[in-house]
Amino acid sequence: MRSNIVVWWVITGFFLVMSAVYTLWSLVDEYHGRVEWVGTVALLFVAFMGAMIAVYLRKTYKAQGGELPEDVLTADIDDGDPELGEFSPWSWWPLVLAGSAAVFLIGLAVGEFLLPIGVAIFLVAIVGWVYEYYRGHFAR
Repeated sequence: MRSNIVVWWVITGFFLVMSAVYTLWSLVDEYHGRVEWVGTVALLFVAFMGAMIAVYLRKTYKAQGGELPEDVLTADIDDGDPELGEFSPWSWWPLVLAGSAAVFLIGLAVGEFLLPIGVAIFLVAIVGWVYEYYRGHFAR
């Protein structure tokens, strides 16, 4: 995590320097001759966002109270393997959910009459996916 913090501070410094270079370049430009505010402010905001991420990572690092497994040089790959949850490899509901998104987006592009059909398929798919363990062979 410490290396990530350093990388984000380097990114912040880079964009601060680049915003100064961009501002000076726009001042020196013979055709423009004044500060181009959109690029300068955009580069400053990117530097600010990099600083926010670095500060957040630093606070998270301090709150954890120790090194993460990926920061220890002698750690194995599976030391940092988190619990990802329970997934159903036999479930067809994600495909139905993707189909509902496809119908909805086609409705945005082609015709508005497909929008409620896509929403209806979405509702059926999300309810089916949530309640798939309550019926049939895999019920609890």
